[in-house]
Amino acid sequence: MTTHTRSLGSTGPQVSALGLGCMGMSALYGEADRAESIATIHAALDAGVTLLDTGDFYAMGHNEMLIGEALRTAPAGLREKALTSVKFGALRDPDGGWNAYDGRPAAVQNFAAYSLQRLGVDHIDVYRIARVDPDVPIEETVGAIAELVEKGHVRHIGLSEASAANIRRAAATAPIADLQIEYAIITRDIEREILPTTRELGIGITAYGVLSRGLISGHFTRDRQFGAGDFRAFSPRFQGDNLRHNLDLVEALRKIADEKGVTVAQIAIAWVLSRGAQHNNDIVPLVGARTRERLAESLGALDVTLDAADLAAIEEAVPADAAAGTRYPAAQMSHLGTEH
Repeated sequence: MTTHTRSLGSTGPQVSALGLGCMGMSALYGEADRAESIATIHAALDAGVTLLDTGDFYAMGHNEMLIGEALRTAPAGLREKALTSVKFGALRDPDGGWNAYDGRPAAVQNFAAYSLQRLGVDHIDVYRIARVDPDVPIEETVGAIAELVEKGHVRHIGLSEASAANIRRAAATAPIADLQIEYAIITRDIEREILPTTRELGIGITAYGVLSRGLISGHFTRDRQFGAGDFRAFSPRFQGDNLRHNLDLVEALRKIADEKGVTVAQIAIAWVLSRGAQHNNDIVPLVGARTRERLAESLGALDVTLDAADLAAIEEAVPADAAAGTRYPAAQMSHLGTEH
């Protein structure tokens, strides 16, 4: 199976219609199987998925090393097609805690040097700060990445969770390929200001959280127990009455999926794809599959066509702002470019 390709913004590379978000293979969602993770990356590449997304702070470099191992052990033809998307800037501590974000030019150079080594590549295809550093003008951070582009260490500049104002300032500094930001049926904040801004400027969207961390995958149950280190144990949308309300929304989606003979996850991914279909396919969903089974299900979304009646039914079942709870705990909300 191969995926269709699309341009990652007017200045970005050609990528697969779906990307693979690898974070869950190392951190924040409980234990993961290393061998299965590598096999899943190989299966994704074999299926035509080219975009592999990571962050240098995912399990303090573990995720980059995992991808590096997967690339080294992949057939040469697949390895050459892989494109790496890397986030940097989050400061961690030995206990796994989260501190500030560092967007100083010297820090950008430092982060990139370590990422290139851990990934085992001679360049990073899309490089972006994970959250805009409030103490460093975005022009300085983007300018430092632009220097890496000039030297051949980075191919394209991206942004992550930036506000509309910061997107404009960044784009005035250097060409921006895409913005990585959360976008899903139950997370639609970007439609207010950010999506109109990126489309005006010719910047693509790499959408993460398309299944809302498994919440709208169709596989999450009310009695699910979280393992050690699972982010969802603290996420507002997974707590108490919020969870019950949100899973009721999932059941409404399941009725639509059942009528089409597809899964809830496939409906959710196909919905995100549909949002870019009328705009030069400017949205590339990242699927966070940690196993080959879940990857195969996600890839099946490429064969799902949502017509006007389907989209209207989804809108009625899950209107914008229908979800209960914010997408991050309160302490993390101030770093986001959107309200929720």
